[in-house]
Parts: sequence; C-alpha cells; structure tokens
Amino acid sequence: MNELRQELLAAFEVEHREHLEAIRAALLAAERGEPFELRDAFRRAHSLKGAARAVDLPAVEERAHRLEARFARLGEGDATLDAAMLDALRGELDGIEDEVAGLAAAPGPAPGQEGIPGPRPPSFEHGTAEAAEPAPAAAAPRPPASAAAAEYLRLPTTQVEAVADAARLVAEALARQGGLAAGWRSVEAGLRGLRRSAAVLRRADAAGRAMAADLDALVQQVARLGRDQRATAAAVEAASTALRQRVERLTLVPAETVLGSLAPMLRELVRESGRTATLEVAGLEVQADRAVLQALKDPVTHLLRNAVSHGLELPAERAAQGKPAEGSIALRLATSGGMLRLSVSDDGPGPDLARIEATGVARGLLPPRRADQPPPPEDRLLALVFEPGFSTAATVDRLSGRGIGLSVVAEAMRRLRGTVSMRPRQPCGTEIELAVPLSAARQPVLLMEAAGQSWGLPGRVVERLLRLRPDAVESVEGRPVLRIESGGRDVIVPVVNLGSLLGHAATPAGGPLQAVLLCSGTRRLALVVEQLREVRTLDVESVDVTLAEAGLVTGAVALEGEAPVVVLSPEALVSRWLRQEGPLAAAGLGLVAAEAAPGATILVVDDSITTRTLEKSILEAQGFRVLLSVDGLDALNRLRSGDLLVDLVVADVEMPRMDGFALLQALKNDPRLAAIPVILMTSRADPEDVRRGLELGAGAYITKQKFDQRELLATIGQML
Repeated sequence: MNELRQELLAAFEVEHREHLEAIRAALLAAERGEPFELRDAFRRAHSLKGAARAVDLPAVEERAHRLEARFARLGEGDATLDAAMLDALRGELDGIEDEVAGLAAAPGPAPGQEGIPGPRPPSFEHGTAEAAEPAPAAAAPRPPASAAAAEYLRLPTTQVEAVADAARLVAEALARQGGLAAGWRSVEAGLRGLRRSAAVLRRADAAGRAMAADLDALVQQVARLGRDQRATAAAVEAASTALRQRVERLTLVPAETVLGSLAPMLRELVRESGRTATLEVAGLEVQADRAVLQALKDPVTHLLRNAVSHGLELPAERAAQGKPAEGSIALRLATSGGMLRLSVSDDGPGPDLARIEATGVARGLLPPRRADQPPPPEDRLLALVFEPGFSTAATVDRLSGRGIGLSVVAEAMRRLRGTVSMRPRQPCGTEIELAVPLSAARQPVLLMEAAGQSWGLPGRVVERLLRLRPDAVESVEGRPVLRIESGGRDVIVPVVNLGSLLGHAATPAGGPLQAVLLCSGTRRLALVVEQLREVRTLDVESVDVTLAEAGLVTGAVALEGEAPVVVLSPEALVSRWLRQEGPLAAAGLGLVAAEAAPGATILVVDDSITTRTLEKSILEAQGFRVLLSVDGLDALNRLRSGDLLVDLVVADVEMPRMDGFALLQALKNDPRLAAIPVILMTSRADPEDVRRGLELGAGAYITKQKFDQRELLATIGQML
C-alpha cells in the first residue's frame, strides 16, 4: 500500500466516524421527540459516499448511497421517520461501520506478491476492488493438504500463455465498460431531473398524479438497476483482476530452472582460464517469468565471461597488489518492487576509466579534452562500455576483446524493458547490475505528450514529476541544468526537451514547464514535455518502427480510442543525450520570452477531509500551492480577510454552513473577489444543478462520478 493511500485511509477512518456519530445522535434526538436535522444527516451521508469513492471502497460507498437515498425519501415526503425507518437507518450505519472495521482486519499482501510500482494517479472513479479469496463451496470438507502432499499438473507453456492472453482480453473488455457506466448514470440523473420538473403533475387531476407516480416508480427502478449494475461491474472487475494476477503467477518459475546451468559453466570457464577463484551463486530460488529468465541467459553468460577475462588477475599480479591468491566472482539474484535484479561482480582491477575515455575519444563518442579540463563524469564514461563494438581489451581471445559482450547485454535489456549499469566496487572490482520487470509484458507506463504526439516511459525509471518555473533552470557551461534535492543533498541534473531529443523541433512554451525526472542507473535527466498525462499499468507489446531500429523504443501500448503509444527506452534516451549533449544544449528548451511566474495558489473547499487530502495531493504533484478550507463560510472569511492571494478556487457543493452555490454567489457579488475563477467539483450531476452552477458564474462544473484528474488539471490550465 503506497503512502498516499495510507494517508487517505487514515483520513477516512476519522471522517467516517464523525459522520456516523453525528447521524446516530440526530436519530436518537428524533426518538426523544426533538426536531430531526434531516438536511445535516443527508449532507453527511452524501459526504460519506464521496469520501468512500475517493478511497475506492465500493461496498462502503454503496451503503452510504442507500443511507442517502433513505434521507432523500424522508425529505421528499415519500417516507416517514417511524420505527421501521429508524431500524433501517441504523442497520445501514452498522453495516458501514462493519465494512470499515473489516478493512483493518484484512491481511496485507503476502511477501513477494506486491504489484509492480508506479502508482496510478488517484481517481474518484470506482477502482479495482481487492479481490477476496472465494468462499469454499458447500461440500464435504477435505482434510488440509500439507505442502509435501501438494498435487501438480504439467501443462504446456502455450496453454498457460493462452489463458494469460484470455485474461488480458477480459480486462480490456471490462475497461471499455466505463463509458456504459457513465451513460447509465447520465440516464439516472436525467430521470431525476424530469421527476422534479413533473412535480406540477402531483397538483393536477388524478391522471396527472397517476403519471407522476408512474414516473417515480420508473426513477426508482432505474436507480435500483443502476446500483445493481455498478455493484456487478465492481465484482466482475475484481474477479478479472484476481484472475489476471493468478494467471501471471503461473508463468513464474524459480530462476534455477533456467539459470542453474550457469554455475557449472562458470567453474569451467575459470578452470580453462588457468586462474583460481571462489564462486558465489545466490538467489536462484527467486521466481520470475520464464520468458524473462530465458532472455537473460545469454547476456548473463556474456557478463560471466567478462568477469573471468577482466576480473581475474593471475596469482602473481594479485599477490603484488596484496590481494588473496584466489579471485572472487559472484552471481546474485533478488527481487524488489516488482523487479528482478541480477548482478555479476568480481574483485579484479575495476574499470579503467582512462582507457575507456581514450577508446571513447578514438571512436568519436567523446570530444578530445585539453589537459587542463576535468575528465568526464564517471557515470558518463561507464555508460560508453555498452555501446556497440566498444572494447578496451588489448588482445582478442575466446573470452573477450571482440567488443560485442556488453553491447549484447544492453540490447537484451532494451528488449526486456530493463536497465543495465556498471559501477566500481570498493576497495576493488567491478559490478554490473541488470534490472528487469518480473513479468515480460505488463508494467507501469507514464503517458505524456511531446512534439505533438503521445509517448510512454517505463514507470520504473520515473523518479518524480516536476512543474518548473523557467527561471528555475540554470545554465552551467552553456547547458541547461536543474538543482534538486535528493537523498539529503543537492544534485545538478541536465535538462533537455524530449522533442529535441527525439529529433523534432522543440515546441515553444511559456510559463511553467512540465518535466519528468528520469533515473537510469546512476544517471538522472530531466525531460521537458508538453503535457504529463498519467501512470497506468499496461501490456507493452513488441513493435517494429523506425525509432526502434535506432534503439529508442522498447514497445507500444494500446489505449482505448487512441492510436498505439510508443514506449521509449530510458537507457537509449540517456545514451543519445550523452552523445549529443552539445547540440541538444544549444537547441535550448524551446522557451519563448515570458515573465517567470510562480506556481499558482489554489484554494480547495470541501468538508470531507478525505477528498481534501486527495485533491491536495493531485494538485501539489503538479507544482501548485494548495490551501484548504472546510466549508464555504470558512473559505469566504479567509478570502475577505485579505491575507490570501488565491488564483483559483475548487469547491464542493454539499457543505455545512455555506454550500458551494452560496460561496460562488458571494464571491461574484464581491467586487474584490469576483475575478477569482471558481471550479465546482461535486457528485451532484443533475442538469439543473450544473445549469445553476454555471449561471452563478462557475468557470467549470466537474462531477466526481466521472472525475478524471486530467480533466481537472486541463480545466485549471485553461482557466489560469
């Protein structure tokens, strides 16, 4: 569970108790004959429903919806607050409390079963519910099987792959259901508006009252069918997710089944080299996709050959350096964060940076430098060893010197959408690490816009998303750079326009810049883009395009209703930057002359602490300064005080003391505040409410039921 979700659930825990206690107190007061605060109870049920949607708790949301519907019937005079209604209301309150209590008792994911990182941006839409284990069928109980008595079934891998493809198609089909759900909600909203418009029929003759009753019955039937449809869709989506996850686990096998033969091969290589070494092989029990392991076998073989050739000195050389007579080579595997990490290390002489630089200059990969100039950074030099044909070996033998080993490794990592990096070991030696997704295809992808088209970037290399003022970009030796804090220290990161890096003209831009902080190995690079969209876990398919021939593309993803989006190779982007740093820096970032402006200040007004927390997280991730108010009156008082300079207001409608409509009207009637743009964001989707909000002067009206953070950010961008 990521930190944001933990924060949201903690906020929801506090908020839901507050609402439940207030509603119970109101019901108790009504039983004693005191006035029943129906409006406040309805508002709290409404807020509870919205908060449950924000933290993706469909079962709690459904109960809160039923609670809200009962209060609505009381308000419309269709029901009375009798003993039966009181029991029903308390039953819904108890059910909500039980659902939330069940969350705390639910076990977390088992070790090694975490999903691939790269959190999807929060949304108010129904997310995929965490699937519970199916209840056992009502049949004669079987004694529990011990691990030793487990049964196994041998299946061809083609059959498992076919099941995986079928599960993926089911997930894609379900994703297309989102439009149907939105259409259904629109029909519900339209019918409710029609029912209010037809209220005049109730005051007409008997035929009119009968027609109004028929309309009421139709509205209730459609609402009931809508709730059933949403509940069914959520259950099917949860089952589909569980199916896909379990099918994906079927393709995982212990690394030893594929890489186990490397240990004896390594021993044979050491014996044939005439050297001696202690060999360590660890982590072969970790599980990964068989296809990934098979694709790793050749590049790992190359790395082991290099370790023997470059990392094992002769005994006399080692003795002269004070090293043990025997060398050391290690092959280690581990998993973390949905990635398989494999490293090959030795205790040899380590990378010869001077020779690497000389070879790079000779091959035209580096410019010559004067004697008084500092050498290139270590990571830039070490990145060169993965270039095709690069070799510093003085002689050619059966193990090394042909200049193909490490470029083969880099190419294999590009195909596997992974990374490769080399670093010196302390006090001596070399370590090369490969990192690839555990699954061959499915991975988080950052979607973005650059050079007038959509691109993808593997989520594993995205360290953070940035919103920069143009004046935050500095110039060092004529190259644009950015100073950021990382690991408690300041780091200087090169900045480059992604369009320019891909060979396109930089799109002119003014105002704040959107950028991706890419981290590949030890190298960081800030890529300026036209728009950041979202991170989604998608199936990355192989692709054959011109860019792929240049090594810039790892695959493509299919998006509903859009052309396939090319997924770029972060390693290839960094490599191209290192080769073309001078010309790319001279091309600049495509900025037009514009006065630098600080990040806009947005006031979020919502009585739900859960919703406030979520909106604050979304907006701050885009570089906005976010202020919070708990209701309309609080916001109005703060704005009138003159202590706040606010560029835009995002307000809910259903709030205590002063709702969003009243706040909007008060702002537009105050000459000092009338110019502040206001976005109403609420679950009230009735056309009458939308029309009212826009007539009062709202710049936009966004409904939470179909909320997409891209729509909110795009709307804010237009209004600012």
